[in-house]
Amino acid sequence: MSHLSLPRAPAVLRLLSAPGIALVLAGCATAPVPTAQMAVAQAAVARAGSASTVESAPAELRVATNKLADARAALAAGDNARATRLSHEAELDAQVAELRAQAVRSRKAAQESQNAAQALRDEINRKTPR
Repeated sequence: MSHLSLPRAPAVLRLLSAPGIALVLAGCATAPVPTAQMAVAQAAVARAGSASTVESAPAELRVATNKLADARAALAAGDNARATRLSHEAELDAQVAELRAQAVRSRKAAQESQNAAQALRDEINRKTPR
């Protein structure tokens, strides 16, 4: 009984071939178009664009708006990975702008409450006979 056997590749080559193929395939793959992430970022920036945020956190809102514009440019250029990253950053920066504006409003409200309490104390002290 005669057996024909094919020459076997050295063990090292067999081990490297699967990861090597995976690397080649991964390098050829492109990032998916971030349609949903772009929409989420757009909504976040629009929501953050309220008058109070524009007034209270203009720098933070500008960062978010600029990153969204950069994400759109990256998407138009076909750089989906960059568009995904920038749109995610724009979403987070929009949230930062909203939180900053909320903090400013809270600080103003706290100061107004303190001022009102002081005015009441002053009024009570003025009317209280000594």
